[in-house]
Amino acid sequence: MTEYKNETYLDFSDPIHHNAQKAALDNVRSKFGQTWPMYIDGKKVNGDHGTMDSINPSNTNEIIGTFQMASKDQALKALDAAWKAFETWRYVPAEKRAGILFKAAEICRRRRLEINAWMISEAGKNYLEADADTAEGIDFLEYYAHEALRYDKGMEVIDAWGDTNRTHYIPLGAGVSISPWNFPFAITLGMAAAPIVAGNTVVAKPSPDTPMMGWIIAEIFEEAGLPAGVFNLVTGDNLEVGETLTTSPDTRFINFTGSLGVGLHINEVAAKTSDQTKWMKRVFAELGGKNAIVVADDADLDAASTAVVQAAFGFQGQKCSAASRVVVCDKVYDKMLELTVEKAKALKVGDAKDNYSAGPVVNQKAVDKIMSYIEIGKKEGRLVLGGSLAETENPGFYIEPTIFADVDGYARIAQEEIFGPVVTLQPFDTEEEALAMANDTQYGLAAGVWTSNLNRTHRLCARLKFGIVWVNCWLLRDLRTPFGGHKASGVGREGGWEALRFFTEPTNVCVKL
Repeated sequence: MTEYKNETYLDFSDPIHHNAQKAALDNVRSKFGQTWPMYIDGKKVNGDHGTMDSINPSNTNEIIGTFQMASKDQALKALDAAWKAFETWRYVPAEKRAGILFKAAEICRRRRLEINAWMISEAGKNYLEADADTAEGIDFLEYYAHEALRYDKGMEVIDAWGDTNRTHYIPLGAGVSISPWNFPFAITLGMAAAPIVAGNTVVAKPSPDTPMMGWIIAEIFEEAGLPAGVFNLVTGDNLEVGETLTTSPDTRFINFTGSLGVGLHINEVAAKTSDQTKWMKRVFAELGGKNAIVVADDADLDAASTAVVQAAFGFQGQKCSAASRVVVCDKVYDKMLELTVEKAKALKVGDAKDNYSAGPVVNQKAVDKIMSYIEIGKKEGRLVLGGSLAETENPGFYIEPTIFADVDGYARIAQEEIFGPVVTLQPFDTEEEALAMANDTQYGLAAGVWTSNLNRTHRLCARLKFGIVWVNCWLLRDLRTPFGGHKASGVGREGGWEALRFFTEPTNVCVKL
């Protein structure tokens, strides 16, 4: 077995990769409009409540595909199938469980450009954003497979009184995975792979905006040899299907990535018990962020402004890891603002299939929300770039990259997660002010520091209340490091040694003969 390493992104400036991706897009587009099933207990299933269409956000005249609307009864049948499969899957040796994930990773590599093409079409990602998503999905499979083998060795325990101890990790049972549309392949795949390789079974419900990614994952797991019922895919309404699964007393754990409001609701309903309660549901929740970059007066402003544009406007700011606040020392504030605006102006907005640097946001609801915040921002700060719907060739959900300057830290656009191509700049005088501005939010996912002073780095990083802090970089990520937030940004970690522990329980066996 080879050592884990990160999947390398494709270089689409190379005509070979660019043309290959275009060809994959042409092939996928020829399949637009087909109808796709759900996947329950190893069988293809139609929905009891009819169908729904997945729309291309880059061109709303195009239907990606038609997908099933599950009923409450079908959602619970999927959960029953998961429990039935758990009775055998829990005892499958870790080497075999990991082997299936390793095989699934190879299938992903073979289908990589096809997966990218569906994602470009369904989520509006450009080529690199889509490929990074697919690569991270491969990373999740590889890393969690390696981790399962490590966990299988158990935890070292001291034998104190002539006894022999072994602490091993047992799976929880059948759970629910509710994944978002912004990383529709990587997160949907990773949220299922972690519990599955630890010996659990899963009912996966992808976002209604990106159901095709869920179907592709079902195909991959089936080809990799995952037994029926270990992975089940249900698509449909967030309330009817999602609420049914999260409130069911038979759900052992809930793995959720999404908005703070929905996450808090899930945590609340999961905590409700009765006299017949067999367990306390375990909730893994990644709930977004209002991430800040602190730029000191000794920062490399050219590099920092480039990073801000990438961090704020990559995938149109539709990432929990996006930087939506920039806190800049007043000595370099004007220059930093000038460079950031200049570089953001260079972003071209257009159809994702044509690999524009800035594509659409996900749907009309997102457009309405983002534009409402932009209107609020016009009263709270100085609009220096964007602020309008973008004019493009095709009808789609396009918004100009938008920058607000001179924003007060208590402004709504500096406090609330917008989840769109909007960034604010705030000046500070002292380090204490910078820390207060950066930390003054209910979220605590990610922060950045740009400085050439090592002592300042240590001072700031020790007091920034975020799960991840990047210094002179942004979004450098390896799954061997934990990813997750403090405060209202959630509970649990993707990657790192804690990831699989969340989906297992330690059991100590003490033997004295």
